[in-house]
Amino acid sequence: MNTSVEAATSLATWAAQLERSGSDGVAARACRLAASRTPPTPAWLAVQPELLATIALLGELGVGEEAQAACLLHALMLADPAVDAAALAGFPDGTRALVEGQQAAERVWALYAAHGTVGGSEGLRRLLLAIIRDLRVVFILLARQLVRMRAATRAPEAEQRALARLSADIHAPLANRLGIWQIKWELEDLAFRFLQPDVYRRIAGLLDERRGDREAWIGDAKARLGEALRAAGIEADIAGRPKHIYSIWRKMQRKGVEFSELYDVRALRLLVEDVAACYAALGVVHTLWPYIPGEFDDYIANPKGNHYQSLHTAVIGPGGQTLEVQIRSHDMHRHAELGVAAHWRYKEGGGADASFERKIAWMRQLLEARDASDDDAALLAGFRTEVVEDRVYLLTPKGQVIDLPRGATVLDFAYSIHTDVGHRCRGAKVNGRIVPLSFQPASGDRIEILTGKAIEPKRDWLAQQHGYLTTHRAREKVRTWFKRVDLAQNLAAGRALLERELKRLALQPASLDGLPERFHLKTHDDLLEALALGDVSTGQLARALHELGAPPPERAPAPHPAQRPAADSGAIVIEGIGNLLNQLARCCQPLPGDAIAGYITRGRGVSVHRADCAQLGKLRERDASRVIAVEWGRRREASYEVDIVVKGYDRKWLHKDVTNVIAAANAHVIAVDARVDERRGTVEMNYALKVGGFDQLSSLLSQLLAVPNVIEARRIA
Repeated sequence: MNTSVEAATSLATWAAQLERSGSDGVAARACRLAASRTPPTPAWLAVQPELLATIALLGELGVGEEAQAACLLHALMLADPAVDAAALAGFPDGTRALVEGQQAAERVWALYAAHGTVGGSEGLRRLLLAIIRDLRVVFILLARQLVRMRAATRAPEAEQRALARLSADIHAPLANRLGIWQIKWELEDLAFRFLQPDVYRRIAGLLDERRGDREAWIGDAKARLGEALRAAGIEADIAGRPKHIYSIWRKMQRKGVEFSELYDVRALRLLVEDVAACYAALGVVHTLWPYIPGEFDDYIANPKGNHYQSLHTAVIGPGGQTLEVQIRSHDMHRHAELGVAAHWRYKEGGGADASFERKIAWMRQLLEARDASDDDAALLAGFRTEVVEDRVYLLTPKGQVIDLPRGATVLDFAYSIHTDVGHRCRGAKVNGRIVPLSFQPASGDRIEILTGKAIEPKRDWLAQQHGYLTTHRAREKVRTWFKRVDLAQNLAAGRALLERELKRLALQPASLDGLPERFHLKTHDDLLEALALGDVSTGQLARALHELGAPPPERAPAPHPAQRPAADSGAIVIEGIGNLLNQLARCCQPLPGDAIAGYITRGRGVSVHRADCAQLGKLRERDASRVIAVEWGRRREASYEVDIVVKGYDRKWLHKDVTNVIAAANAHVIAVDARVDERRGTVEMNYALKVGGFDQLSSLLSQLLAVPNVIEARRIA
């Protein structure tokens, strides 16, 4: 209890300092809120030592007062249930966002605790960065974890190992990516100490042996090198480069050598003005001490793939002891420490996609400017607007993180898990709620794929207008499966798809001759197979049929010379007649893509019918001279009227679900008529709609068929 009381006094001291400075910022307001919780709960007193140390570390990092205040508020909300979101109402949006970011991170920690790093810790790190939209949250998380690791020496062994594993998997790599080296090295060494205590003690013992002699030796080498550089007229900052136990162990493992064979246990770093000075200093080093062959690397002339630049050499220093020397300019050093060199790829190995590297680059720019307080707000605003994550990070029921392109569907997710899971997919749940296969989840969503026993992907999944698959990889898996099916089955499936589409769109083409050539195919069978495999969509087929055109209807010679309008200014082009009033016939409701013909009415201009319209046939029999050739113009009307019928098994909310699908497809309902057959338990709903054309109608009919209990959706001929 004494420690808690001392910590409370220290927190009060910090609040008093803020008051004396006249501060009325978010930190002072957070302190007043904390002080108002009287009497303080035992849980609140218990967390204050860790809290105060975290706030102090955030001050050293220069993150800002708002981050310190958010750290205090989050700890207060965890410790005191009486403090809820309403208590934060008076704080700025930025402060509340920082608190919400910490709360979001708690979900990642819970996921980690439940499932560990199934599928790789990289996925959890990316998930963390995807759900946290303010980079300063990561600073708070790192500072808090380091404080906990420092205090873990007094914790039970199981707790030590759990903290160490979390640090090694999540926090240390994030600190590395952000260039916060003092936190990175300490987290790695502390985690290594708890996870492999025997190895840690052995290497620490080797480093402790004759530590005083080694430090004296480094001091002597610095003095000799400094004197030689001054004699050569080179200004340089010389520092001993600290070696960390975890880094030493990694190098021993990577090179397969013992501690005594490492050349860089004793190391110096030289910072000079420019590139010329780097090579001049290298010449001085090699003149002063003989270099070790094979241990020189010129990363200035040949930068690493991550743009890291420096000169590395190993020499035989005073007394025959090996010494590593790194030489770089001040700009190179800043670039390597905080710049866009993406130093994390060099240290951790492995690649990163371009969008993620851009995100890390913006993080590093934020770090570089953290001392320039005037620019912080603008830079943070730029970070939020410029870094738009183009991936989503999704969770399996076991906690594995799967990343997919933004806009991917749950069916894409199924195929990303395993090809067989995708082939057997019959449904999906997102966060426990059943969703359609075309549903597009967001980062952090937990997805459960519902599978059947049989492997039977659907050909509709390949139709882009249905929106089931958006990733190329998933589409190729489905196409490959159907390619393995017997050719006769593919031809039959293609023929069935063609006939189904023509029927539900109420199209009756006179002939399919000439169609294969329009898709650069040789035969009709090639066309059917391409249709079955999704290489040719039914929408493309309908447009091709329209381009081929139906045979022109019989008609009397035109009363005027055949001449088209000079400018195609309308949605309908009427042969031989200029700007004549026209209207779409209500009896057949033609759509762009339909073969059409015109009939000259008395007083109402030209009535445009589908070429196969039964009513037009009767009019032709009555007076063939009034039937004229018309065609669709390049300009389309905003919408066209069409009648459709939707049949299904009656249930509650079926009509509502159908109309919601129509509304979501941006189709306008003009009229609706529904009839229920109570004896059979079925319902037939007729809709008069306005749509933009064949593509929209085809997509809408496919979506209607996916509504539960709907058994038929087609255009009324």
